[in-house]
Amino acid sequence: MVDLFDKLKMEAGPLAKYSHLPDDYFFFPKLEGEIGPRMRFNGKDVLNWSLNNYLGLANHPEVRKADADAAAKYGMAVPMGARMMSGNSVNHLEFERQLADFVKKEDVMLLNFGYQGVVSIIDALVDRKDVIVYDAESHACIIDGVRLHMGKRFVYTHNDMDSLEKQLQRATKLADETGGGILVITEGVFGMSGKQGDLKGVCELKKKYNFRLFVDDAHGFGTMGKTGAGTAEEQGVQDQVDLYFSTFAKSMASIGAFVAGDKRILKYLRYSVRSQIYAKSLPMPLVIGGMKRLELLKSKPELRENLWKITNAVQNGLRERGFTLGNTTSPVTPVLFKGGVGEAANMSMDLRENYNIFCSVVIYPVVPKDVIMFRIIPTAVHTLADVEETLTAFSKLKTKLDSGFYKEEVLVSVTKGV
Repeated sequence: MVDLFDKLKMEAGPLAKYSHLPDDYFFFPKLEGEIGPRMRFNGKDVLNWSLNNYLGLANHPEVRKADADAAAKYGMAVPMGARMMSGNSVNHLEFERQLADFVKKEDVMLLNFGYQGVVSIIDALVDRKDVIVYDAESHACIIDGVRLHMGKRFVYTHNDMDSLEKQLQRATKLADETGGGILVITEGVFGMSGKQGDLKGVCELKKKYNFRLFVDDAHGFGTMGKTGAGTAEEQGVQDQVDLYFSTFAKSMASIGAFVAGDKRILKYLRYSVRSQIYAKSLPMPLVIGGMKRLELLKSKPELRENLWKITNAVQNGLRERGFTLGNTTSPVTPVLFKGGVGEAANMSMDLRENYNIFCSVVIYPVVPKDVIMFRIIPTAVHTLADVEETLTAFSKLKTKLDSGFYKEEVLVSVTKGV
């Protein structure tokens, strides 16, 4: 027998040669100041493309006032207790009613957190007789929820409807034997690639197979669809999605989440989702502030229009300059380069230190070993001048990468300027 802690190792992995840098540079970076396109990082002002503040609501004056007024009136403790026991309120019920009306579902259940909510919803929906079929590129919260499942699960190739049908055939055969049901899980917008899930294609398979569909639309709610009601609205299949989920941490610029569906199923979930039954209710300021955010999302379409103006400008500009953005069909903008982890670190530091631009860099194992991805998240409060500044910087980065500049072992900003 060994001591449990002796088995644990703290290793920096491929970035180990940069381990002398503070943990808050590449990992756990500290962005300071008012939430927005311009923030402070590492002692300097940077143009920030790394916040999911899609509609710019984080610092909207009406939102700030609603948050402050609710916090002053209630504090963060009210309601004090789990929702089922002593944590319910007319505001919680009203927020749920408004959300249900907006996404065209019979009922909504508020959740404290998106990640925990998805994991717990999956756990509540299925038992060992049931079969889960899920997209291969699903978010970690879906993967972790599926891992809790005591029954069988099948994964289908990302957005591949032929693959999904093959797995549904396997799932149907097994469910017929066990007497269970089938749950298909996918995303509305995949947060790394920006690609929309083929919800229309999945729903088309409902004509041939008996399953229920659970969609995580964290990046689609507020950004996609004619009214902003999400990716299922965008694809015209909102009425065919059995359970529609989104977090408030993206377009709503807050904390919490919700799941929407038929009243019968939502009633079951209220009595079964353990992450809510055994947790304190969502604090009142987040509920009241959430209603203000939803009001602005519905009443100010210009926010979504400006988001898409910036999105189109940055994506079209990058493509015109020869950059590869994958198959994004949403505001999520992955910029793909060929290179190793060391080059990714050098490029990221050069971008931050010498061009004053901050955006997330994604490396293996999230992407293949020879791929570097910078993920740009446009928002409604970015400007076309921000876009031009970024296009210029990325063009220079590409030229330097192609010339082999970033193969240097030392970090570029330490020894070289622009």
